Amino acid sequence: MKQVNMQVNLAGVSLKNPVVVASGTFGFGREFSQFYDISQLGGISVKGLTLHPREGNPPPRIAETPMGILNSVGLQNPGVDGFIEHELPWLKEQDLAIIANISGNTPEEYGVMCEKLSRAGVDMIEVNVSCPNVKAGGMQYGVVPEMAAEVTAQAKAHASVPVMVKLSPNVTSIADMAKAVEAAGADAISLINTIRGMRIDVNTRRPVLHMNTGGLSGPAVLPVAVRMVWECAQAVNIPILGLGGISTGEDAAQMMLAGAAAVAVGTACFADPYAPLKVRDGLADIARRQGLSSVTELTGGVLPW
Repeated sequence: MKQVNMQVNLAGVSLKNPVVVASGTFGFGREFSQFYDISQLGGISVKGLTLHPREGNPPPRIAETPMGILNSVGLQNPGVDGFIEHELPWLKEQDLAIIANISGNTPEEYGVMCEKLSRAGVDMIEVNVSCPNVKAGGMQYGVVPEMAAEVTAQAKAHASVPVMVKLSPNVTSIADMAKAVEAAGADAISLINTIRGMRIDVNTRRPVLHMNTGGLSGPAVLPVAVRMVWECAQAVNIPILGLGGISTGEDAAQMMLAGAAAVAVGTACFADPYAPLKVRDGLADIARRQGLSSVTELTGGVLPW
C-alpha cells in the first residue's frame, strides 16, 4: 500500500505532518522531549506568552471534569524576552515549526511582542484574543469583532511572519469573528480556545477553581470544535488550525473534513504524552485506507446529505 504524503502548508509555513501541539499543553517542549524526539511533530504552539513575566493565578487552578479538564492557570510564563533568551534557541534545534502564542492587555502590547518574536525567528505568531482589554473594562478582545480586528491589524503591522488568530468559542457567531480577523489581515485562524465553565464542590460549597470559572477542554468539546471549524470554513478563505478535544486520528480526520488544514492536540497530552504521535499515525492510517495520496485531500471533504 502506497505511503500517504503527510506534509501540509499552513499560511505559508510548511509542516512535515498536520499535527501541532496546542499552546498551554506542551510547555516549551523540553519535558516531552524526554519521551520522544519532538521533531516528529508538525509544529509546536508554545505556552502562551505575555510582554512581561507572569506568575499566573493562585491554586487550585486545574480540575478534572467528565471527559476533560477546567483550567484557570492565568498565563504563567517567563515573558517574551525570557522565552527568546532561554527557550527559543533550544526549540530552533528541534526541526519543527515554532508557533509563538501571545496575549496582551492592549493592541500596542501585541505589536511589541510581534516585533520581538519576528526578529527572533519564530515561524508563526498565534494571537490569542481571549484575553481582557484593560482599556475596555476587562472585556475580552475575542468577543467583539471590531476589537479582534483591531488586535489583528496591530499584529500584522508589526509581524514579519504569518499571523494566526486564535478565536474564542464564547461568542454568538464564530463565523463573524473569523470574517472580522480575515478582513483585518489574518493569515490563518485557529479554533477553538477553551469554553468557559464552572464546577462546585458540594461539600465545601466552593468552586473547584480559585478563580471560580475556567476554560473547559478535552474530548467533551470536540463536537463544538468541529461545528465551529466547519462554520468558519464556509465563511473565510484563510487556512484553519483546528483544535479542541482531539485525542485520536479519527478526531483529527473529522476536524480536517470540516475544513481544517492542520490540527492541534492539547489536553490529550496530559493523559498520554505520546497522544500527538498516535493522532498523526491514526490520521495517516485513515488517509491510507481511503486511498488518498496526500492527507491534504481530507481538508474540507465533508459531504452534504
